[in-house]
Amino acid sequence: MPDKKFVPVMITPYNLKAEVDLDVVSTLIEFYLAAGVKGFFANCLSSEMFSITEDERLNLTSHIVKQVRGRVPVVATGSFGYTIADKSQFIKKIYDTGIDAAIMITGHFAKEEDSDDVLLRNFEQMFQATGNIPLGMYECPAPYKRIISPAVFKQLLSANRLIYHKDTSITHENVQAKLDVLKDTPNNMEFYDAHTPNAAFSLQADAKGMSSISGNFYPEVMVWMVNNATNPDKQEEVKWLQEELTNVDPLIHIAYPMSAKYFLQKRGLPVRTISRAVANKLTPDQRNTLDDIHNRFEHWCERLGIQKVDVPSIAGSGFNEESVF
Repeated sequence: MPDKKFVPVMITPYNLKAEVDLDVVSTLIEFYLAAGVKGFFANCLSSEMFSITEDERLNLTSHIVKQVRGRVPVVATGSFGYTIADKSQFIKKIYDTGIDAAIMITGHFAKEEDSDDVLLRNFEQMFQATGNIPLGMYECPAPYKRIISPAVFKQLLSANRLIYHKDTSITHENVQAKLDVLKDTPNNMEFYDAHTPNAAFSLQADAKGMSSISGNFYPEVMVWMVNNATNPDKQEEVKWLQEELTNVDPLIHIAYPMSAKYFLQKRGLPVRTISRAVANKLTPDQRNTLDDIHNRFEHWCERLGIQKVDVPSIAGSGFNEESVF
Protein backbone atom coordinates (compact mmCIF):
# COMPACT_ATOMS: atom_id res chain seq x y z
CA MET A 1 0.00 0.00 0.00
CA PRO A 2 1.23 3.54 -0.71
CA ASP A 3 2.68 5.52 2.17
CA LYS A 4 -0.08 7.83 3.40
CA LYS A 5 0.41 10.63 5.92
CA PHE A 6 -1.56 12.44 8.54
CA VAL A 7 -0.22 15.97 9.05
CA PRO A 8 -1.72 17.88 12.01
CA VAL A 9 -2.38 21.60 11.84
CA MET A 10 -0.63 22.85 14.96
CA ILE A 11 -2.53 24.75 17.63
CA THR A 12 -0.77 27.43 19.68
CA PRO A 13 -0.87 26.93 23.47
CA TYR A 14 -0.60 29.98 25.73
CA ASN A 15 0.45 30.54 29.33
CA LEU A 16 -1.70 32.39 31.85
CA LYS A 17 -0.49 35.72 30.41
CA ALA A 18 -1.67 34.64 26.93
CA GLU A 19 1.95 34.35 25.77
CA VAL A 20 3.00 31.49 23.51
CA ASP A 21 3.97 28.57 25.76
CA LEU A 22 6.86 26.87 23.97
CA ASP A 23 7.24 24.19 26.65
CA VAL A 24 3.70 23.00 25.94
CA VAL A 25 4.42 23.21 22.19
CA SER A 26 7.24 20.70 22.77
CA THR A 27 4.89 18.41 24.68
CA LEU A 28 2.30 18.60 21.92
CA ILE A 29 4.89 17.69 19.28
CA GLU A 30 5.87 14.55 21.19
CA PHE A 31 2.18 13.69 21.63
CA TYR A 32 1.51 13.98 17.89
CA LEU A 33 4.61 11.97 17.02
CA ALA A 34 3.64 9.24 19.48
CA ALA A 35 0.27 9.13 17.72
CA GLY A 36 2.03 8.34 14.45
CA VAL A 37 1.81 11.59 12.49
CA LYS A 38 4.22 12.00 9.58
CA GLY A 39 4.55 15.78 9.36
CA PHE A 40 3.52 19.09 10.90
CA PHE A 41 1.83 22.18 9.52
CA ALA A 42 3.08 25.03 11.70
CA ASN A 43 1.96 28.66 11.64
CA CYS A 44 -1.45 27.91 10.12
CA LEU A 45 -5.02 29.01 10.86
CA SER A 46 -5.25 26.53 13.74
CA SER A 47 -2.11 28.17 15.13
CA GLU A 48 -4.04 31.47 15.30
CA MET A 49 -1.51 32.86 12.84
CA PHE A 50 -3.54 36.03 12.29
CA SER A 51 -3.56 36.71 16.04
CA ILE A 52 0.15 36.40 16.75
CA THR A 53 2.94 38.78 15.75
CA GLU A 54 5.51 38.28 13.01
CA ASP A 55 8.21 37.53 15.58
CA GLU A 56 5.94 35.03 17.31
CA ARG A 57 5.24 33.28 14.00
CA LEU A 58 8.96 32.94 13.36
CA ASN A 59 9.90 31.96 16.92
CA LEU A 60 7.09 29.42 17.13
CA THR A 61 8.01 27.83 13.80
CA SER A 62 11.70 27.78 14.68
CA HIS A 63 10.93 26.06 17.97
CA ILE A 64 8.80 23.43 16.25
CA VAL A 65 11.58 22.67 13.74
CA LYS A 66 14.13 22.32 16.54
CA GLN A 67 11.87 20.08 18.63
CA VAL A 68 10.99 17.85 15.67
CA ARG A 69 14.70 17.41 14.86
CA GLY A 70 14.12 16.14 11.35
CA ARG A 71 12.00 13.19 12.41
CA VAL A 72 9.23 14.28 10.03
CA PRO A 73 8.84 17.20 7.58
CA VAL A 74 7.55 20.59 8.76
CA VAL A 75 5.79 23.17 6.61
CA ALA A 76 4.57 26.63 7.64
CA THR A 77 2.60 29.53 6.17
CA GLY A 78 4.78 32.30 4.79
CA SER A 79 2.66 34.59 2.60
CA PHE A 80 2.29 37.50 5.03
CA GLY A 81 2.60 41.15 3.97
CA TYR A 82 0.81 43.66 1.76
CA THR A 83 2.82 43.30 -1.43
CA ILE A 84 4.45 40.39 -3.24
CA ALA A 85 7.81 41.81 -2.15
CA ASP A 86 6.66 41.79 1.48
CA LYS A 87 5.34 38.26 1.19
CA SER A 88 8.50 36.97 -0.46
CA GLN A 89 10.63 38.49 2.28
CA PHE A 90 8.63 36.76 4.99
CA ILE A 91 8.74 33.49 3.08
CA LYS A 92 12.53 33.75 3.08
CA LYS A 93 12.56 34.45 6.81
CA ILE A 94 10.32 31.54 7.72
CA TYR A 95 12.16 29.19 5.36
CA ASP A 96 15.36 30.08 7.20
CA THR A 97 13.86 28.52 10.35
CA GLY A 98 14.51 25.15 8.71
CA ILE A 99 11.06 24.23 7.41
CA ASP A 100 10.74 21.93 4.42
CA ALA A 101 8.37 24.18 2.47
CA ALA A 102 6.78 27.61 2.79
CA ILE A 103 3.02 27.58 2.26
CA MET A 104 1.15 30.33 0.41
CA ILE A 105 -2.45 31.16 1.26
CA THR A 106 -4.41 31.30 -1.99
CA GLY A 107 -6.54 34.18 -0.70
CA HIS A 108 -3.37 36.28 -0.32
CA PHE A 109 -2.75 36.38 -4.07
CA ALA A 110 -5.94 37.95 -5.38
CA LYS A 111 -8.88 39.87 -4.01
CA GLU A 112 -12.16 38.00 -3.78
CA GLU A 113 -13.49 39.78 -6.85
CA ASP A 114 -10.28 39.36 -8.90
CA SER A 115 -10.03 36.95 -11.80
CA ASP A 116 -7.83 33.88 -11.89
CA ASP A 117 -5.52 35.80 -14.25
CA VAL A 118 -4.65 38.16 -11.39
CA LEU A 119 -3.98 35.24 -9.08
CA LEU A 120 -1.77 33.51 -11.65
CA ARG A 121 0.27 36.67 -12.28
CA ASN A 122 0.85 37.18 -8.58
CA PHE A 123 1.87 33.56 -8.06
CA GLU A 124 4.31 33.86 -10.96
CA GLN A 125 5.84 36.95 -9.35
CA MET A 126 6.19 35.04 -6.10
CA PHE A 127 7.87 32.13 -7.85
CA GLN A 128 10.41 34.54 -9.34
CA ALA A 129 10.99 36.35 -6.02
CA THR A 130 11.67 33.26 -3.92
CA GLY A 131 14.42 31.52 -5.86
CA ASN A 132 14.46 27.79 -5.24
CA ILE A 133 12.52 27.77 -1.96
CA PRO A 134 10.06 24.83 -1.97
CA LEU A 135 6.52 26.19 -1.90
CA GLY A 136 3.00 24.96 -1.29
CA MET A 137 -0.58 26.22 -1.36
CA TYR A 138 -3.28 26.38 1.29
CA GLU A 139 -6.91 27.15 0.48
CA CYS A 140 -7.28 28.81 3.87
CA PRO A 141 -10.77 30.00 4.95
CA ALA A 142 -9.26 33.39 5.90
CA PRO A 143 -9.01 36.15 4.77
CA TYR A 144 -11.47 34.45 2.42
CA LYS A 145 -11.51 30.99 0.93
CA ARG A 146 -10.02 31.03 -2.58
CA ILE A 147 -10.59 27.59 -4.07
CA ILE A 148 -8.18 26.79 -6.87
CA SER A 149 -9.98 25.37 -9.90
CA PRO A 150 -8.52 22.27 -11.58
CA ALA A 151 -7.52 24.38 -14.61
CA VAL A 152 -5.64 26.91 -12.48
CA PHE A 153 -4.17 24.08 -10.44
CA LYS A 154 -2.72 22.60 -13.61
CA GLN A 155 -1.20 25.93 -14.68
CA LEU A 156 0.41 26.45 -11.28
CA LEU A 157 1.86 22.95 -11.26
CA SER A 158 3.55 23.61 -14.59
CA ALA A 159 5.93 26.05 -12.85
CA ASN A 160 7.52 23.08 -11.03
CA ARG A 161 7.75 25.04 -7.78
CA LEU A 162 4.96 23.51 -5.72
CA ILE A 163 5.46 20.45 -3.56
CA TYR A 164 2.51 20.73 -1.14
CA HIS A 165 -1.19 21.47 -1.42
CA LYS A 166 -3.75 21.66 1.38
CA ASP A 167 -7.18 21.43 -0.20
CA THR A 168 -10.45 22.74 1.20
CA SER A 169 -12.62 22.13 -1.87
CA ILE A 170 -14.99 19.89 0.16
CA THR A 171 -16.79 18.57 -2.93
CA HIS A 172 -15.69 15.17 -4.18
CA GLU A 173 -15.91 16.39 -7.76
CA ASN A 174 -13.36 19.18 -7.29
CA VAL A 175 -11.03 17.01 -5.20
CA GLN A 176 -11.13 14.25 -7.80
CA ALA A 177 -10.50 16.72 -10.64
CA LYS A 178 -7.38 18.06 -8.95
CA LEU A 179 -6.11 14.58 -8.17
CA ASP A 180 -6.64 13.70 -11.84
CA VAL A 181 -4.50 16.71 -12.79
CA LEU A 182 -1.78 15.44 -10.46
CA LYS A 183 -1.84 12.02 -12.10
CA ASP A 184 -1.38 13.59 -15.54
CA THR A 185 1.31 16.12 -14.54
CA PRO A 186 4.82 14.89 -13.66
CA ASN A 187 5.61 16.51 -10.29
CA ASN A 188 6.41 15.75 -6.67
CA MET A 189 3.48 17.58 -5.12
CA GLU A 190 1.80 16.04 -2.07
CA PHE A 191 -1.99 16.59 -1.90
CA TYR A 192 -3.66 16.80 1.52
CA ASP A 193 -7.39 17.11 2.13
CA ALA A 194 -8.43 19.33 5.03
CA HIS A 195 -12.03 18.08 5.19
CA THR A 196 -12.40 15.10 7.53
CA PRO A 197 -15.68 13.90 5.95
CA ASN A 198 -13.65 13.43 2.73
CA ALA A 199 -10.99 11.24 4.36
CA ALA A 200 -11.84 7.82 2.94
CA PHE A 201 -12.79 9.24 -0.47
CA SER A 202 -9.66 11.36 -0.90
CA LEU A 203 -7.26 8.73 0.36
CA GLN A 204 -8.79 6.12 -1.92
CA ALA A 205 -8.54 8.59 -4.81
CA ASP A 206 -4.75 8.81 -4.26
CA ALA A 207 -4.43 11.88 -2.05
CA LYS A 208 -1.14 11.76 -0.16
CA GLY A 209 -2.89 12.22 3.15
CA MET A 210 -5.09 14.26 5.43
CA SER A 211 -4.42 17.52 7.26
CA SER A 212 -7.57 18.33 9.21
CA ILE A 213 -8.43 19.89 12.55
CA SER A 214 -9.64 16.50 13.79
CA GLY A 215 -5.98 15.68 14.43
CA ASN A 216 -6.08 18.16 17.30
CA PHE A 217 -8.65 15.96 19.02
CA TYR A 218 -7.85 12.34 18.14
CA PRO A 219 -4.70 12.09 16.01
CA GLU A 220 -4.40 8.33 16.62
CA VAL A 221 -7.78 7.82 14.94
CA MET A 222 -6.84 9.92 11.92
CA VAL A 223 -3.55 8.05 11.62
CA TRP A 224 -5.51 4.79 11.64
CA MET A 225 -7.73 6.15 8.85
CA VAL A 226 -4.84 7.17 6.58
CA ASN A 227 -3.13 3.85 7.23
CA ASN A 228 -6.21 1.77 6.45
CA ALA A 229 -8.39 3.68 3.97
CA THR A 230 -6.92 1.75 1.04
CA ASN A 231 -6.57 -1.57 2.87
CA PRO A 232 -8.99 -4.02 1.19
CA ASP A 233 -9.24 -6.03 4.42
CA LYS A 234 -10.44 -3.02 6.46
CA GLN A 235 -13.15 -1.49 4.27
CA GLU A 236 -16.03 -2.29 6.61
CA GLU A 237 -14.23 -0.62 9.50
CA VAL A 238 -13.16 2.32 7.30
CA LYS A 239 -16.77 2.94 6.24
CA TRP A 240 -17.99 2.78 9.83
CA LEU A 241 -15.30 5.12 11.12
CA GLN A 242 -15.88 7.58 8.29
CA GLU A 243 -19.54 7.82 9.25
CA GLU A 244 -18.58 8.42 12.87
CA LEU A 245 -16.02 11.12 11.99
CA THR A 246 -18.45 12.83 9.62
CA ASN A 247 -21.16 12.96 12.29
CA VAL A 248 -18.99 14.71 14.88
CA ASP A 249 -17.05 16.95 12.49
CA PRO A 250 -19.44 19.95 12.58
CA LEU A 251 -19.42 19.80 16.37
CA ILE A 252 -15.65 20.03 16.82
CA HIS A 253 -15.59 23.13 14.59
CA ILE A 254 -17.74 25.08 17.08
CA ALA A 255 -15.57 27.57 19.03
CA TYR A 256 -12.44 26.09 17.45
CA PRO A 257 -9.56 26.15 18.39
CA MET A 258 -10.85 26.51 21.95
CA SER A 259 -12.74 23.24 21.48
CA ALA A 260 -9.50 21.46 20.58
CA LYS A 261 -7.69 22.93 23.57
CA TYR A 262 -10.43 21.73 25.89
CA PHE A 263 -10.37 18.26 24.31
CA LEU A 264 -6.59 17.95 24.55
CA GLN A 265 -6.74 19.14 28.15
CA LYS A 266 -9.38 16.48 28.84
CA ARG A 267 -6.93 13.94 27.45
CA GLY A 268 -4.38 15.06 30.05
CA LEU A 269 -2.24 17.45 28.04
CA PRO A 270 -1.14 20.73 29.70
CA VAL A 271 -3.03 22.93 27.24
CA ARG A 272 -4.88 25.89 28.70
CA THR A 273 -8.25 26.94 27.33
CA ILE A 274 -6.87 30.32 26.32
CA SER A 275 -7.13 31.65 22.78
CA ARG A 276 -6.42 34.97 21.11
CA ALA A 277 -8.70 34.08 18.20
CA VAL A 278 -11.76 33.09 20.28
CA ALA A 279 -12.55 35.49 23.10
CA ASN A 280 -15.45 33.67 24.76
CA LYS A 281 -15.13 30.65 27.00
CA LEU A 282 -16.84 27.41 26.09
CA THR A 283 -20.41 27.17 27.30
CA PRO A 284 -21.51 24.28 29.52
CA ASP A 285 -23.40 22.80 26.56
CA GLN A 286 -20.31 23.00 24.35
CA ARG A 287 -18.25 21.26 27.01
CA ASN A 288 -20.88 18.55 27.39
CA THR A 289 -20.83 17.99 23.63
CA LEU A 290 -17.05 17.63 23.64
CA ASP A 291 -17.27 15.26 26.62
CA ASP A 292 -19.67 13.11 24.60
CA ILE A 293 -17.28 13.13 21.62
CA HIS A 294 -14.48 12.07 23.94
CA ASN A 295 -16.58 9.07 24.96
CA ARG A 296 -17.11 8.24 21.28
CA PHE A 297 -13.36 8.55 20.71
CA GLU A 298 -12.78 6.00 23.47
CA HIS A 299 -15.26 3.67 21.75
CA TRP A 300 -13.57 4.10 18.34
CA CYS A 301 -10.23 3.11 19.81
CA GLU A 302 -11.72 0.10 21.59
CA ARG A 303 -13.58 -1.16 18.51
CA LEU A 304 -10.69 -0.67 16.09
CA GLY A 305 -7.88 -1.71 18.44
CA ILE A 306 -6.25 1.73 18.29
CA GLN A 307 -3.59 2.30 20.93
CA LYS A 308 -4.12 5.70 22.52
CA VAL A 309 -1.07 7.78 23.34
CA ASP A 310 0.04 7.41 26.96
CA VAL A 311 -0.33 11.12 27.69
CA PRO A 312 1.15 11.13 31.25
CA SER A 313 4.43 9.75 29.88
CA ILE A 314 4.47 12.53 27.28
CA ALA A 315 3.31 15.41 29.47
CA GLY A 316 5.51 14.65 32.47
CA SER A 317 4.64 15.21 36.09
CA GLY A 318 4.55 19.00 36.26
CA PHE A 319 0.99 19.45 35.02
CA ASN A 320 -1.35 21.09 37.55
CA GLU A 321 -4.84 20.73 36.11
CA GLU A 322 -6.25 23.43 38.35
CA SER A 323 -3.94 26.02 36.78
CA VAL A 324 -5.20 25.30 33.29
CA PHE A 325 -8.62 26.97 33.47
